[in-house]
Amino acid sequence: MASSSDKRPCRKSIHGSTKPVLSKPFVPSRALRANGESKGSPRTEKATFKTNYLAVRPERVEGETANCDTVSKKKGSLYIVSTPIGNLEDITLRAIRILNEADLIAAEDTRHTLLLLRHFDIRTPLTSYFEGNELKKKEFILSRLKLGDRVALVSDAGTPGISDPGFRLIRLAVDHGIPVIPIPGPSAVMTALSVAGLPTDAFLFKGFLPNKSKKRRDLLKQLGEVRETLIVYESPHRIQEALKDILETLGDREIVLTRELTKLYEEILRGKVSEIQNALGEKKIKGEITLVISGKTRKKTVEEIGRQ
Repeated sequence: MASSSDKRPCRKSIHGSTKPVLSKPFVPSRALRANGESKGSPRTEKATFKTNYLAVRPERVEGETANCDTVSKKKGSLYIVSTPIGNLEDITLRAIRILNEADLIAAEDTRHTLLLLRHFDIRTPLTSYFEGNELKKKEFILSRLKLGDRVALVSDAGTPGISDPGFRLIRLAVDHGIPVIPIPGPSAVMTALSVAGLPTDAFLFKGFLPNKSKKRRDLLKQLGEVRETLIVYESPHRIQEALKDILETLGDREIVLTRELTKLYEEILRGKVSEIQNALGEKKIKGEITLVISGKTRKKTVEEIGRQ
């Protein structure tokens, strides 16, 4: 029989053995100063709102045992946690609980994620996981999962695995029989599509457009016959070049340009490609951009028009 000194302390359970219980509202972490700047963070990181949030604490439920000696023999779980794309009020209660109860958080940018964790007074250990170190880090994270640890994967903003290296870690967990559990929430793609006013029954997301004009135009030509609504990401310093290539390859289609969604300077521009070009002019803009482009429309023949 194992001695009491060999017993591992019982950990808070994420899935099935605890339930979220709302406690009294609490003021965000003191790490966020009155002017919105976080200690040790770049001055560009600003809080865009002031509010209280509901803390979530685990509560023991009937049937839960205090002895967790066998936990190391069980496989851990990988939680895919969506985080706000701008406004911190968009985080879910479940996401807060998972981030609190996880043994490790794998973040695309630990400095960025630390601001979120400090705001909600979450003290779970962090490790970086981004394109460039994912090859060595995925083995480390996999070893933790095999030991029975619960790992939460987060991106800088939105849902992990969408145009980031998170999908490689997810694929690795699937291949090794590790449970992968979604914690749904904000997504820049779905947020932009929801307000675009373009057909949503079928759409095609292509991630970031290529940096080079030739590759970008080649891709756009391939998409020229697609009838579904198109969604792409673009950086602010390439947006004018991208709009020019879109106009010359796809024509003067209806598009919706969304920028800084859910943030203080949120902007949504609607119109033809040429109209959006004129609206932007030569001004320099900042912030992540999501473009929603109407698919190719079928031109009606003279015979079809006559029958109407």
